[in-house]
Parts: sequence; C-alpha cells; structure tokens
Amino acid sequence: MITSKEEIYIAAEKAAVKEYNMNLDFKIILPIIIAFAASVILCPIVIPFLKKLKFGQFVRDDGPESHLKKSGTPTMGGLIILLAFTITTLFYMKDYPDVLPVLFVTLGFGLIGFLDDYIKVVMKRSMGLRAWQKMLGQIVVTGVFAYYIEKYSDINNEIIIPFIGKTVELNKWFYVVLLFFIVLGTVNGANFTDGLDGLASSVTVLIATFFAVVAIGTGSGVAPVTCAAMGSLLGFLVYNVYPAKVFMGDTGSLALGGFVASTAYMLKMPIFIIIIAFIYFIEVVSVIIQVVVFKLTGKRVFKMAPIHHHFELSGWPETKVVAIFSIVTAILCVIGLLAI
Repeated sequence: MITSKEEIYIAAEKAAVKEYNMNLDFKIILPIIIAFAASVILCPIVIPFLKKLKFGQFVRDDGPESHLKKSGTPTMGGLIILLAFTITTLFYMKDYPDVLPVLFVTLGFGLIGFLDDYIKVVMKRSMGLRAWQKMLGQIVVTGVFAYYIEKYSDINNEIIIPFIGKTVELNKWFYVVLLFFIVLGTVNGANFTDGLDGLASSVTVLIATFFAVVAIGTGSGVAPVTCAAMGSLLGFLVYNVYPAKVFMGDTGSLALGGFVASTAYMLKMPIFIIIIAFIYFIEVVSVIIQVVVFKLTGKRVFKMAPIHHHFELSGWPETKVVAIFSIVTAILCVIGLLAI
C-alpha cells in the first residue's frame, strides 16, 4: 500500500499533537493531582499530631469577638502545604530546573515562619522571633535568590510592563534593590492576609492559577511548580475553609508570599504582583496607614487592621469577607492576563 505525502504529514501532525498533549498532562494535570492528593492525605495525619502537641492558635483579646472560639485550633498547618508542594516539585526538578529557585524561596520563608510559630506556640513567647531576627532571615533568603537571578538565570534584569506588553531591561543595581523591596513586601503582605479561615489560601490559589496559565502559555519551566502550589492549596482548603480545622500560621503565609514573589520574578512579571496580589498590597497598606495615623493623631482610620478585620467589625460575616476578597482577586487575575 502506497501512502501519500499528505497522509504522512497528517500522521506526523497527529503524533506531534498527541506527544504535546502527553507533555501537557505531565506538566499540568499530574502536579495538581499529586499535590492535591498529598495535601488531602497529610491533613488528617498532621492535624491530630498538631493537636496532640498542643500547637494551638493564639487569639488576640482585642480582635473580633467571634475569633475567640478559634483559640486552640491547630496552627502551623503550613507544614502540610510545604510538604505537598515539595514532594510534587521534586518529581519535576530534573526536567524543569527553573523550579529550584522557587522551591528554595518558598521553603526558605517557610522555615522562617516555622521558627516564628514554634517560638510563639511551643516556647510560649507571644512575639515569636524578634523583629530583627525575622527581617535578617528574610533578607538572607532574598539575597540568595537575587544572587541566583543575577548569576544563574537568563532573566537579564528584564521585567514585563503591564498593559504595554513590552519587556524592558533595568539597571542591575536598581533591579536588585527593586527585587528586595518587592519580595519582602509580598511576603509580609501574604502574612498580613492570613487572618480569616481560608482567606490567604483562597487568594493565593487564584494567584497560583494565574501564574500557571501564564507559565503554560509561554512555555516557562516554572509551570509544574505553579500547578503544585495550586494542588497543595486546594487540598489544604478542604480543612482550612470556615470553620477551619487547621490554620497555616506564619509557616504557611510567609512561604506563600515567597512562592508568589519568586514565581513572578522567574516569569519576569514582578510588577504584575500589584495587580494580581492587590489584596496582599491593601492589607499591608492598611496596617501602615493605621500605625502612622495613630502615632500622629492618636486616632484610628480603620476599626482594626489589617483591613479584613475592619470589614468584620463593620458587620460582615467572616465568610463574606473571604468571598469578596477572593472574587476581587479572581477579577484582578483576569485583568492581569489582559495586561500581558
């Protein structure tokens, strides 16, 4: 039987499409499934362990009255997110080396958060790590990441400008200074966002989804790690939604901030953080405004900061605050896609 050139071409095209779909499944669907399964399986194992060790949440007396019932709920659940995230990412380390810096930054900030939680919960020192200790740790992790970006990546100090779609190369020193500012700001913004059941998890899983869409669309090597973040957060949300059976603590919130910042830089999209992670930004700004205005005038702008507590004290149910903040993030992520 003689096969025409057209038939050969069609067969080759089908084979190429099949191979592409298989690679896409390996890069997208599998890491989500693996991370989700790992997170869901780990939760019922780790949560009782945290309860047994009495790693319970400390609730501020001056906070919303409805939060008093949360006292004693296991915290440091960020360990679950980190374990699921790390296990999944390690499967892709060999074929996708770009996941390494994201994993390092996520684990680095997660370690700082773990130490902070451990001192608060286990050693019963309410302040946790001293401010200078926490900042020093964050600077070290950010510094190592900056060194990697400059020495071992092909990013070339480039960033994508939103809505213009243009990539510009910045002066090396300005780029590094901006990196420190954005990474540290994002990490602490994520930390402030963690204050309601499922809030930080819901907001960040949407941001991770945005990164996954961009990474897949551009063929970036960080696609598996973005999908791993999605899966681990979705699994954690099963136990973190209202009423939460476990809180992530600083272990989780600092790690998530590290993930968002490092992924944005690997995709040359640090400026997009102000759009897609606007909730992080407004949480930080609300605290700064509250502190500065109170010191200057003795008056408070918000009923309580970070701003999610202001809405709570204004009569919004906790679930409504989480839903609205998540909806805003989803809309902003769509705008972020349009801004590329």
